[in-house]
Amino acid sequence: MKESYDVVVVGAGGAGMAAALAAAHRGLDTVVVEKSAYFGGSTARSGGGVWIPGNYALKAAGQTDPDDLDRARTYLDAIVGDVVPKVRRDTYLERGPEVLDFIREKTPLEFTWVPEYADYLPEQPGGRPRGRSVEPEPMDARFLGDELDRLHPAYTKAPANLIVMQRDYRKISLGMRTIKGPLTMLKVMLKRVLALVLGRKMYAMGNAIAIGLRKGLVDAGVPVEYETPLQDLLVEDGRVVGVVVEHDGQRREIRARRGVILGSGGFEHNQELREKFLPQPTSTEWSTGSSSNTGGGLLAGTAAGAATDLLDDAWWGPTIPLPGRAWFCLAERNLPGSIMVNAAGKRYMNEALPYVEATHEMYKGEATGVSHVPSYLVFDQTYRNRYLFAGLAGRQPFPGRWYKEGVVTRADSLAELAGKLGLPEGSLEATVERFNGFARSGVDEDFHRGESAYDKYYSDPTVKPNCSLAPIEKGPFYAVKIVAGDLGTKGGLVTDERARVLREDGSVIEGLYAAGNVSSAVMGHTYPGPGGTIGPALVFGYLAAEDIAKENA
Repeated sequence: MKESYDVVVVGAGGAGMAAALAAAHRGLDTVVVEKSAYFGGSTARSGGGVWIPGNYALKAAGQTDPDDLDRARTYLDAIVGDVVPKVRRDTYLERGPEVLDFIREKTPLEFTWVPEYADYLPEQPGGRPRGRSVEPEPMDARFLGDELDRLHPAYTKAPANLIVMQRDYRKISLGMRTIKGPLTMLKVMLKRVLALVLGRKMYAMGNAIAIGLRKGLVDAGVPVEYETPLQDLLVEDGRVVGVVVEHDGQRREIRARRGVILGSGGFEHNQELREKFLPQPTSTEWSTGSSSNTGGGLLAGTAAGAATDLLDDAWWGPTIPLPGRAWFCLAERNLPGSIMVNAAGKRYMNEALPYVEATHEMYKGEATGVSHVPSYLVFDQTYRNRYLFAGLAGRQPFPGRWYKEGVVTRADSLAELAGKLGLPEGSLEATVERFNGFARSGVDEDFHRGESAYDKYYSDPTVKPNCSLAPIEKGPFYAVKIVAGDLGTKGGLVTDERARVLREDGSVIEGLYAAGNVSSAVMGHTYPGPGGTIGPALVFGYLAAEDIAKENA
């Protein structure tokens, strides 16, 4: 590791690697310093969706319209509002397709449309019921050689070469309910066998994005210095001129002749910061973000005078606190035959809401004085027999440890289940009786579940008259603990449309840039669709490098 570079990038996740790739291809001498022993960060642990309207993959699939950009602007205007300056939102939309073109050209990554995965708020002005999300095509990662051992550990373990894309998960979650479920699983298994026979090392979803970007850095000659955490920023005459890191047990300075780009992730695994900024109750154990995300970039940036915003928010999602790990609920609470109840035994939202909005409802409820964190996902044996649940096939028994640690509660009647959970007498039975009436009529009169195009994505098309509603009536009955988990925090350093970090008075901290979850989200308090985190990370990492190159041209 040299003593100086043109650009120092902090963090080898999606934002950092995209920034370093763009800087290198503009002729800038670039290094990436990474806190952990791995590349990929939370991007590698994700489903790999990217929400960038109008990109080449959407065009190839015929999923763009002549007024696509205007509609996307209308959509973000409607759901984000003035929480984020319009120029940032518009810049993201205008430049996003260019960034995916660049990544396609400079890495092995190739993206494809995720069919019918709706925008998360598709009924809002400009929303798209058929979706704007793309995901990476699976790739054989043998080209990385030994560097592949540095890939960030996966969110959940799966057998080697078992490649499930986002488009597949929807079908597999339905188990045997439709012919598409077993056919998709058969396809997945055949691909795994073929990969093993041919000696391939296949990866998809967030892993594929991380691997593709890392290969781009290898080809561009950009070094990644692992186990080199950021300690501080070097500031001279109000300008950031480098970083202080720890490497091999020694503190050292690395000068940045042109700029420092922070791509170091959020603070989801820092309990002190969670308790300081986020709604309560909260826990690092509920997060599925990278364990190395403890807010180092945020703290260094604020020490240098940076403004912050949205620190009280996160990329939330109802989460099951399984023993030893958190399980982020995608399909489980959306599938028919389940409801979520609070400590009063009552429903309080449309359980199929997009995950950020659902967790906002959990915390709103918490503020009433009735406990909503945890809530309980309640379902019957019919539901359990039908659907995949937290990685377990239908009819597969829940592990004994889940019961022992209080994650799952089981009873022969709803009254007994309520008693075990400590819910008010009669409340759960009344809630289920009312819900069952909605299931039979097909209309959720309380919370309108099943009306949005998004509700229908993770639903069961064989259930009528509403594919998101089915009665809960066949014992035994189950309740699974649901907490306010997250994919990472959403608040961070305030940046402008060029990814430059700003002070409280709006002035620019020269030489300092930020992208990804270390910066305050361009999406404000909401989430536009699958990939609304990774898309901005890639785009603003790229724009940071572009600005450094222009400023010093």
